[in-house]
Amino acid sequence: MKKLYILRHAKSSWKYENLSDHDRPLKKRGRKDAPLMGQELAARGVMPDLIISSPAVRALSTATLVAHEMEYDPDNIRVDERLYGADTDDLLEVVQKAPADIKSLMIVGHNETITEFANLLSQEVIARLPTTGVVGLSFDCDSWDEIGKENATLLFYDFPKNYK
Repeated sequence: MKKLYILRHAKSSWKYENLSDHDRPLKKRGRKDAPLMGQELAARGVMPDLIISSPAVRALSTATLVAHEMEYDPDNIRVDERLYGADTDDLLEVVQKAPADIKSLMIVGHNETITEFANLLSQEVIARLPTTGVVGLSFDCDSWDEIGKENATLLFYDFPKNYK
């Protein structure tokens, strides 16, 4: 059994016009929503063996804030350049190449690809994943390269507005 948590980064700021897209920070709302979702994931008993994040500031900040609330050491977050500007094939490759001993994996990335990826794997349609939205999936298989829609079960689809 493998579990995958697909997390979209929190709300980012467009305030600083001179920053590149890669360097955009979280907006105040994002800095509140990420810990909230981390708390909700912890309450569900979610504790990934590994978190892989896009290197973009807004994604890595989200991953760090969520990890802190789940008592996952932020120093153990793996940054993967492929998650920034990725398409669904890139995301699938990142997940399929996860170490075999990892049973529970979280990836933190960007829309529209993160929503498309959730829909690629889920048997149920996931509406556009909002900022800091997360999809939890389990797969009836023993290897990451065996995951797919045919052996997936949607565990949950959650986002901050469910708590406001």
